[in-house]
Amino acid sequence: DTMAQSSNSSLPNLVVVHPLVLLSTVDHYNRVAKDAAKKRVVGVLLGSVSKGVVDVTNSYAVPFEEDEKNPRIWFLDHNYHESMWAMFKKVNARERVVGWYSTGPKIKQNDLEINEVFRRYCPEPVLVVVDVQLQEAGIPTKAYVSVQEVQDDISARRFQHLPSAIEALEAEEVGVEHLLRDVKDTNISTLTTQIDDKATSLKSLITRLKEMHTYLSNVAEGKLPLNHNILGLVQQMFNLMPNLNQEHIIKAFNIQTNDNMLAVYVSSLIRSVIALHNLINNKLEYRRLEDMEADEDKAKAASSTAAAADDKKEKDAKEKKDTPAKHA
Repeated sequence: DTMAQSSNSSLPNLVVVHPLVLLSTVDHYNRVAKDAAKKRVVGVLLGSVSKGVVDVTNSYAVPFEEDEKNPRIWFLDHNYHESMWAMFKKVNARERVVGWYSTGPKIKQNDLEINEVFRRYCPEPVLVVVDVQLQEAGIPTKAYVSVQEVQDDISARRFQHLPSAIEALEAEEVGVEHLLRDVKDTNISTLTTQIDDKATSLKSLITRLKEMHTYLSNVAEGKLPLNHNILGLVQQMFNLMPNLNQEHIIKAFNIQTNDNMLAVYVSSLIRSVIALHNLINNKLEYRRLEDMEADEDKAKAASSTAAAADDKKEKDAKEKKDTPAKHA
C-alpha cells in the first residue's frame, strides 16, 4: 500500500492542453484519416510538468498503423519520433516529451502497449484522447495515465482518468480569435450562433449533472467512499444558486421575458410588412412588364398590317398601269 500511495502521489493530477495542440491534431487527422471511417492518428505531446500539472504546449505527428481486425497488431515509427524529438530539442530545450495523443475517440485495447513504448522517453506519459469530430458535449479532450494495480496476486496496468482543461496564452488567444474570424460562416446570423452556443452549454451542463447524480447515488448506496472535498464543492454550488422564489426576482424575470417577446413580436410584424411590400412591388413590376410586352406586340401587329396595306396599294397601282398598255 505504501508503494501504491507513493506511486500515485507522483502521478499528475491535471492536464492542460493548449489550442495549438488541438489545431495540430485536427490537421493531422484531416490529412491522414479523414476519409477512413475507423482509422485514427497518433502523435507525441510536448510540454512541461510542474507541481502535478502537465502543461501540453506543442505536439507533432508520428506514423502509425494498426490492423482493424486484430488490434494487437500495430506499428509505431519510434525512429521517426526520435529524429523529430532531436530537432525539437534544438528549437526549444524547455519542452520535453510528456505523453502522446490519439483521436480514438475511445481508449482501445492496444493503447496500454503503445503507452509502454512512450515510457522509454517519459516516466509517466499521459494519454490525451482528442475528439476531432466533437461527438460529445464539453471540451474535446480526455486525459489518462497508466497506473499499476494488483488483483488476485497479478500485477497489471490500467488507465486512470485525469481531469483536463484547455488554456491559452495571450498570443494564442489572439491567434485563435483571428482564425475563428476567418473560418466563421457569414451566412449564419449572430442570433443563430448565440442559440447554438447556449444549446451546447446546456448539453454540457446536463452531462455534468448526470455525472454528479451518478456519483452521489453511488456514495449513498455505499459503492464509493465518502469524499468531503467533493461534497463541500457540491454544497458550495447549491449555496451559490439564487433563490428564485423571491417576488422581486420573479417580477424581474417576467419583465425581461416580456421585453424579449415584445422585441420578437415587433420584429415579426416588421418582417411581415416588408415581405408584403416586396410582394406588391413584384406584382406591380410584373404587370408593368406584361403591359410593355402587350404594347410591343400591338405595335408589331400594326406595323405589319401597315406594311401589308402598302404592299397591296403598290401592287394595285402597278396592275392599273399595266392594264392600258395591254389594251393598246
